[in-house]
Amino acid sequence: MKLVETKNGTIVEVFVKPNQPKFKITLEGEEIIVLSTQEPVKNKVNKEIIKELSKLFHSQVELASGAASKEKKFMVEALSKTEVERILRECQRGSLR
Repeated sequence: MKLVETKNGTIVEVFVKPNQPKFKITLEGEEIIVLSTQEPVKNKVNKEIIKELSKLFHSQVELASGAASKEKKFMVEALSKTEVERILRECQRGSLR
């Protein structure tokens, strides 16, 4: 997983696939794949991902880079790299979401 811990939280690097039938977060090897139901116009994909990640992590999430790219980085505030990784793995196993 591409996670970087900072003093403010953890940066999560994801690859986005827009226009999917259902929102989902999956792990493929070490890559975090986000399937977004939105189309990539007017920041819709970014807004959906921020909303869903905020719910998943129960924390403030903001876009750190990649606003117009399929490769994006999101800052999950106030969570350690270990906590973020644990939540993503639980999500992958189907315990969450």
